Amino acid sequence: MRPFQPRTKQYWRVVLLCFVAASTFWLLNALNKSYSTQTTYPIRFVYNESELIPVKPLPQEVLINVTGKGWKLLRKSLRLEVQPAEIYIRDLPRNNFLLGSALRPALVNALDGLQLNFVVTDTVYFHFDPIAQKRIALQVDPKQQLTNNQHTVFGPIRISPDSVTFTGPASLIDSLPDPFLLRVPQQVLTEPTKLPVPINHNYKPLVEADVEEAQVSINVKNLVAEERQALPELVNVPEGVSLTLRPPIVVLRYQLLQDSMSLLNRSAFKVVLNYNKFNPIDSTLVPELVQQPRGLRNVQIWPSKVQVDVK
Repeated sequence: MRPFQPRTKQYWRVVLLCFVAASTFWLLNALNKSYSTQTTYPIRFVYNESELIPVKPLPQEVLINVTGKGWKLLRKSLRLEVQPAEIYIRDLPRNNFLLGSALRPALVNALDGLQLNFVVTDTVYFHFDPIAQKRIALQVDPKQQLTNNQHTVFGPIRISPDSVTFTGPASLIDSLPDPFLLRVPQQVLTEPTKLPVPINHNYKPLVEADVEEAQVSINVKNLVAEERQALPELVNVPEGVSLTLRPPIVVLRYQLLQDSMSLLNRSAFKVVLNYNKFNPIDSTLVPELVQQPRGLRNVQIWPSKVQVDVK
C-alpha cells in the first residue's frame, strides 16, 4: 500500500482528475463508434382535422432497429431535436391498421444520420371516423320519479334550449338516443321548480355538445287522497241465477289535484262485476272500474276480488 500513500495534500485530487480525464476520453472515443440497437421512435399522424377524428388514442411511437454513430444514438435516446416520422392519412382509411413495413419510408425520411435496419413493431392500429354533426331534441327521462306520493308533475316539462347539437365521430353520433334523455339531479320536488340539468353522455371528450346544460322548468302540484264507496253492478248474469256478494260494496281509493277538489263529479263512478269472468276455483269476480271522473290519479279498488255465492 506504500505507493498509494499520499505524498502531498493534492495527491487524491490529481488522481481523481486523471480518472475523470481518462473516462471522458474513453466515452468520447466510444461515442465515435458505430452501433446497432433497438430503440423507440416517435410517429405522428397527419390528417385533415376538420373532416376526420381518431376514435381511439393514436400510437405515439414504434420500435425499430437502427445502426449509427454513438453520438446520433445518444441524441435520439434523449429525444433531442428528434423529428417524428409523419404518417399521412389522406381520406377515411379502409383498414384500421398499417403493417410495420409500410412505415419504412416515413421512418427513413425522419432518421437523420441513422440507418434503418428493420421495423420491429409488426402492426400499428388506429381508428378514424368522419366528423358528423346532429341536432337532437331534449326530454326529461319519463322513467325518473320526480315527486313523492303527495305531489305530481302537472302539465308539460319545459326545457331551454329544447335541443342540442352534438359534434364528433359519426359512429358515436349515430349511437346517441333520439330524443336525448336528461336526468334531473336526485331530489324530491314539492313545488314548481326551475333548475339546471347537465347534458351528460358516455363519449366525452370525443363528442362535444354546443351547450353544457339545459334549464328545466317543472310545474308541481299537491295531491289529495280520497275514498268513496261504490255499489258494483252485476252484468251478464244468467236468468234464474241468484248471486250474493261478499262484501256487497267496494271502496275506491284515488288521488286528485288539491285545486280541483271542488270540480270533481263524485257521482260519475261506475264499477261492474262481469259474470262471464267468474272464477269457479275460488268463486270470485274481479271488480272493474268502467267509468270515472276526469283528473283522478292512482285509482285503486278494494277488495281486488269479490266473493260470490251462487244460488
